[in-house]
Amino acid sequence: MYGGFAHVYDRLMDDVPYGKWADQYYRLFRRFGCRAGLGLDLGCGTGAITMELARRGADMIGVDLSADMLAVAKEKAAAEGLDILYLNQDMRDFELYGTVDFIVSSLDCMNYVTNKNDLKRVFRLANNYLEPGGLFIFDVNTEYKLGTILGSNAFTGESDGVFWAWQNFYDKKARLCDFYLTFFEKDGEGYRRFDEVHTERAYSVGELTGMLEGAGLKVEGVFHELTMQKPRENSQRVMFVAREQGKEAPL
Repeated sequence: MYGGFAHVYDRLMDDVPYGKWADQYYRLFRRFGCRAGLGLDLGCGTGAITMELARRGADMIGVDLSADMLAVAKEKAAAEGLDILYLNQDMRDFELYGTVDFIVSSLDCMNYVTNKNDLKRVFRLANNYLEPGGLFIFDVNTEYKLGTILGSNAFTGESDGVFWAWQNFYDKKARLCDFYLTFFEKDGEGYRRFDEVHTERAYSVGELTGMLEGAGLKVEGVFHELTMQKPRENSQRVMFVAREQGKEAPL
């Protein structure tokens, strides 16, 4: 999906508080009694959160569809001497060598799985690769955010030598938001242009709860972004905590 976008991704995302995300995961591990031993970061991108968890002592695996993003992630981990296993796989069909204590998926990766049957399969795979009692923690952009905040709106900005323009189109009936992004990266005396098209689907808390339970997972909590508080009507992002219950889900 990202192509040449990978080498500027971290510059564009430099305002994301990755440390706070890792801290939130550890708060949830403690609250729900999860061992932070071997973990999987599903849709890890350039590995920012994977590395934050590894720095805190977790033995991490990162999975992502983009080989370009993983190449950046591997370089960053090597530069810090972090031993992280990165796997170039589609989250809809990922395969591990064994089970893990926890799985996290950050920054609306699940919204990118726009087909409900595909998302159900992701949840079944997560269930089957978790140790007994292990946790699957992920977040989604809410329908409020996709339909109202992003909606059919346009945004522009500049970050560290990269200018970007972002046009959105939201289909209320299908609950799909298409993002058309154009980037201009400073290149000598000129600029290099590249374009991206992304699509996210809005899922309700009820829909996701039903899919998780159908995959054999128990929903332990749903929270407002990076807090222990219940979601609000205007929450733009919510976090799910689901637990493996010893029930293998057929794929």
